[in-house]
Amino acid sequence: MELMKKLSLAPGISGFEGEIANIIESELNEHVDLIEEDSLGNIIATKKGESSTKVMLAAHMDEIGLMVKYIDKKGFILFTKIGGINDQMLMNQKVIIHGVKGDVFGVIGSKPPHIMKSAERKKIVEYDKMFIDIGALSKEEAEKSVSLGDPITFKGDFEEFPNDLIMGKALDNRIGCYVMIETLKRVNTKATVYGVGTVQEEVGLKGAKTSAFKLNPDLAFALDVTVSGDHPGVEMKEAPAVIGKGPAVVLVDAGGRGIMVTEKIKKILTEAGKRGNIDYQLEVSDGGTTDGTAIHLTREGIPTGVLSVPTRYIHTTVSVASMKDIKKTIDLLVEAINNIE
Repeated sequence: MELMKKLSLAPGISGFEGEIANIIESELNEHVDLIEEDSLGNIIATKKGESSTKVMLAAHMDEIGLMVKYIDKKGFILFTKIGGINDQMLMNQKVIIHGVKGDVFGVIGSKPPHIMKSAERKKIVEYDKMFIDIGALSKEEAEKSVSLGDPITFKGDFEEFPNDLIMGKALDNRIGCYVMIETLKRVNTKATVYGVGTVQEEVGLKGAKTSAFKLNPDLAFALDVTVSGDHPGVEMKEAPAVIGKGPAVVLVDAGGRGIMVTEKIKKILTEAGKRGNIDYQLEVSDGGTTDGTAIHLTREGIPTGVLSVPTRYIHTTVSVASMKDIKKTIDLLVEAINNIE
């Protein structure tokens, strides 16, 4: 649990994943044969095997966030969004601007409803009408601690809920990072296994493309989260994977525009679940995609599977997931890899 908390609270928007990479390296240093960082910032941990078979595990390290775009004459910060963010969740959030001289705390503000016209109150305030208040009184004062291009994360807590549930920021995709770390610690196979913490997934699956090209594995598994359809406002037909029933074995995402998993990969994962008596769910999704999409289209094509942990409220400032589901994901992955011929 302590590792999950550490991963959740560490800051790392797309392009600024260094702290998460350091955690992964620290955790795996004594469990793998080699750890390296490539030129884009992906961290690659290699556990060497006796056979020529190569398996890649990919978990993206980045989280959604913001970036300093402009500082006005009164010292207020204007920002751009990094990753897929719904504007309505930004209002009045506490944020941390990670400047070169240290962290700066702020709050997202906008025009108050008291002075809005009736029609304005009914509309979602768009992000470019918001600003960050850091308590500065002028542009010159703000520029002493904040610069254009500084990354911004949401200030979050990590809490343990009843029923083995956890609440925290950036569970998308620190859960995947946790699964990758713990799988590499446990896996015992003749294949060589690469654990890759990928960068910039939220802005175009970038790290997965370059690391998969470098490693050219025989097969790969992307480790991520998926929408849990078990709360008010969501119909099961929209998101059939739910918390408490194990990982989602993704068959199709983005309505086929993303990955379409081969029967071979589906069989590897589902038979591992049956063999180990490990709960899993099947998912066909019209929604988003994962690093698996980039990996399976690399070079002449890499057979790729996707294992996703059902998680509530992803792509917001806080999410909820089940440690039981996370542990079952690790169990399923270890069982699958250990039995790959």
